[in-house]
Amino acid sequence: MRFVYFFIGIIIMTYSCKSSKTVATQAEIDFLSTTVKNKKFNIESIWAYPQVTNAMQQVLNSGLLQPGSTANAISLIGNDNFLTINGDSISSFLPYFGERQMQIAYNGGDSAIQFKGIVENYEAVQNKDNSYAITFQARSNSESFQVYIKLFPSLKTHMTLNGNSRFSISYSGSLEPIPQEEEVE
Repeated sequence: MRFVYFFIGIIIMTYSCKSSKTVATQAEIDFLSTTVKNKKFNIESIWAYPQVTNAMQQVLNSGLLQPGSTANAISLIGNDNFLTINGDSISSFLPYFGERQMQIAYNGGDSAIQFKGIVENYEAVQNKDNSYAITFQARSNSESFQVYIKLFPSLKTHMTLNGNSRFSISYSGSLEPIPQEEEVE
């Protein structure tokens, strides 16, 4: 008898825990496709995901991070940040949390990831789930980065930046297209 109850419990848990998959509408898919094709969008991040190292764990233990943040997920709510693609131009200000290997400016002015220039080797590929994978290279004042961005039809984003003198960091947030009349220089 116990076996029957156990078996029924497993069946109920299997069907009740089934994940629901969000399906994008055709309008959302078309809007994202047009936005990516025009290469005119802004990403604002809500979370930063640094690599957890001993130094990051020490920062967490010190109580310096805002409430709700952990060593591997830091809330960016209330912190200005952006990554803007406008044609072949890029600009960004992304707070950086993590370890640096070398090449720190004496005035500490390069603590955030800041781009202002031309995007190199830009490539956008549509995935089977109608999301887009975008890759490119960009330069800040003192280092170069390989950038990987995934854009979803829901306008949610996930991006990872790999620098040549910093540990990699990821961000999640949302995408906003740049209207034609508000183009950034």
